[in-house]
Amino acid sequence: MNRNLKSLFFLPFFILSIFVVNFSAQAQPKEQLEFSLDVNSRAYPLPKIYRPNMDLSGRGFHRDPAWPQSLAAREVLGLWQKDIGYQGFYRVQYNLWEIAQLDKDKKAQGVLLSNYESVIKSVNDQGGVVILDLFGTPAGLGRVLDKNSPPQNLKLFKQLVKNTIRNLSCEKKYNIWYEVWNAPDIDDFFLGKRAEYFNLYRCVAEAVKELKRETKIHIRLGGPGSSCWFQNLDANTIFTPEKSLIYELIKYCYSYKLPLDFISWHAYSSDPGLEENQNTVYGNSVVGLIRDWAEYFHFDRATPLIIDEWNFDRNVNLTQDRADKSYITASFIPSRLKSMSAAGLDNQIYFALEDFQIDKEGINRNLGVFAFDAERTAYKGSAKASYNVFRMLAGLEDYLLDAKIEDEFIGIIPTKSKDALALLVYNYIDPDIAVNYISRNIVNLGASPRKVLLNIIKSDRFEKILSKSLDLSTLRLDDSVRGILSKAVELDTLAKKFISTDRKLKLSFKGLKEVYAYSRYMVSGSCAFDCDFSPVEEKELDFDQPQPLDLDLTPYSVQLLVFKKKPAAALAPAPSSATTTAAETARNAEGK
Repeated sequence: MNRNLKSLFFLPFFILSIFVVNFSAQAQPKEQLEFSLDVNSRAYPLPKIYRPNMDLSGRGFHRDPAWPQSLAAREVLGLWQKDIGYQGFYRVQYNLWEIAQLDKDKKAQGVLLSNYESVIKSVNDQGGVVILDLFGTPAGLGRVLDKNSPPQNLKLFKQLVKNTIRNLSCEKKYNIWYEVWNAPDIDDFFLGKRAEYFNLYRCVAEAVKELKRETKIHIRLGGPGSSCWFQNLDANTIFTPEKSLIYELIKYCYSYKLPLDFISWHAYSSDPGLEENQNTVYGNSVVGLIRDWAEYFHFDRATPLIIDEWNFDRNVNLTQDRADKSYITASFIPSRLKSMSAAGLDNQIYFALEDFQIDKEGINRNLGVFAFDAERTAYKGSAKASYNVFRMLAGLEDYLLDAKIEDEFIGIIPTKSKDALALLVYNYIDPDIAVNYISRNIVNLGASPRKVLLNIIKSDRFEKILSKSLDLSTLRLDDSVRGILSKAVELDTLAKKFISTDRKLKLSFKGLKEVYAYSRYMVSGSCAFDCDFSPVEEKELDFDQPQPLDLDLTPYSVQLLVFKKKPAAALAPAPSSATTTAAETARNAEGK
């Protein structure tokens, strides 16, 4: 799940060195933008990463012991299935400890397993893929009596996992990708050491290999689902990515000839561009570096790379930005997806369907697209503004047009099909843009300038620099440090301006003809919970007489523009030769 801050850097302000991206200069943002979309520009199939994929977790506590405790409520699953459907990737946390707890009540255990399976089947029936996260060591199999313990009896644990996979993948033939554990680098989720995680992975991998030999069925297996791409079970930093759990798992699988069909990790931040321009000490991007590792150890370079947990996050448990200001998270979602696609990631899974509660005492993190009332006996929940963005994603067309807006905050995802267009336009302003910019660039500094910069960040001087009460020119700084801080100040000033400034976009089209029915949907600061999902504007547009569209883009808003070609009006049938009209009869009479 989310990274545990204690497992990160041993620096007071560790967040600065997590995400490192080379800043690409963009045009200075303007209050009014003009953008022309050529519908005949290069188009290619909409990448899978834009699908409304979801981790189906929620609540973390259910009164019904036969309903998986880490699964969202039935009512929420039903709403998602009705409104959006299960056509993408869906992650299910499969708790082996929880299942084993009902060993003495086989009837209840059977119901629990049936409930897990019903969700898997629903996803598969609609063409979706399930990533089944295997975690939770049953009582008696672990080193200590804790579901997060590494298994000590590997033989019995392997047999348990093998029976599970045989039933779901070989006998019932569900389309499932298996992930070995969740965030094993965090103490809250795994109590073992690095070698114990590798033994655990090998245990599951050997079970998969045996089943493949027995049934000739290809079963996908991967991991490690670490809390961020460079993290390990021992504290690690972005400056030593070769010590990451991802690198070591790739190397371990090569050494023991184990399958590694996909590589997964988590990414929580307010920065939408984590992987798009993120650089490493090796001079290439994160995605490029991981692909290099895979290729070096003789795995396919195209092995799927999946961020299977992500969300808007500012390193706090509860934030208004995911609750009564959920429109902020909502606008972050398309901005983040566009960056993931540009980075070359293969897929993503958003966490989570419903707010997650660790125990009965209170909600641990409000990460869901649905909130719920824990005090109600009957279901009582609310869809957040972020839910409607996933409904917008489900409304995109099949092909992505090669077009983009050059702006720091506003972006567009233009799609088309034979007779329709669907454009997603968003205005997301990163509230932590200055810190995130420094995070992107600190990896490029030498040890001494890096230390100077970190000392500034840890002191009160950074806030004074941002507020311009401390003049940078009065500080003795290396040019590289001064340059980073100057750009951070510039971006911070822009963000503060546009967080409270409405902007306008004049949108015109090239290559579009005929009449289209136009509908516009919006998510904005006017609504955070249970927002209506219906057009705020509908009209006909005649593109034989082209006219631009003027859009008002309020801060943290998302708009879906839908254009559907109207069928040509049917022509009246010509009269047959055997039919004489009244006018012809009159003329004939006059002629006589």
